[in-house]
Amino acid sequence: MERFILTEDGSHSLYSPQYNQQYHSLQGALTESEHIYIQLGLFPILSQASSPVHVFEMGFGTGLNAFLAWKLADRLQKPVDYTSVEAFPVPVEEAVSLNYETLTGQTGFAQLHECGWSAEHQLSENFTFRKENVYLQNFRSDQLFDVIFYDAFDPRAQPELWVEEIFSQIAAQTCTGGVLVTYSSKGIVKRALRAAGFNVERHKGPGRKTHVLKAIKY
Repeated sequence: MERFILTEDGSHSLYSPQYNQQYHSLQGALTESEHIYIQLGLFPILSQASSPVHVFEMGFGTGLNAFLAWKLADRLQKPVDYTSVEAFPVPVEEAVSLNYETLTGQTGFAQLHECGWSAEHQLSENFTFRKENVYLQNFRSDQLFDVIFYDAFDPRAQPELWVEEIFSQIAAQTCTGGVLVTYSSKGIVKRALRAAGFNVERHKGPGRKTHVLKAIKY
């Protein structure tokens, strides 16, 4: 399969030969990210926030989720502190060829990939960004997060990242009432999230996808 993929909504994705997986839904990379991570996850909390919202992302990948979160923060004029982990970074020269700026009419996407790892970057008045080149299992933070974007590869490709132990690690770094959103609605994922201390809700997915998950830390 070609490395670059044009998905059904006209937005790009990438193919990972290591995991034999694409980074986004073939039905639409932009549609998927907007529906799950922004509209279901970040927007409801950020729109009501009176203090900075702390977001943690598992799987920086193409940077699309971070880019959309940044632009939402700027549009709402609400501060977001965003932390992302990625064990296998996309080369900058590939990332800057993705067409997300063209489709959204927004700028700054390349900055997410060009800025250094393990450092805090103030990308706008309302968006602070940090990325860590580390396996999720080795990530630790003193920060409690309000919103979790869980965007690892499919459980068939990375089963070790969809188990109770991992979600318990995530739960320990999620504030009470914080939310986790993910595209996978598999039974093993729902059971692992519940065992880790989340109330799990099933929501309509984007496009032809039947369901996605929103989990609330209790």
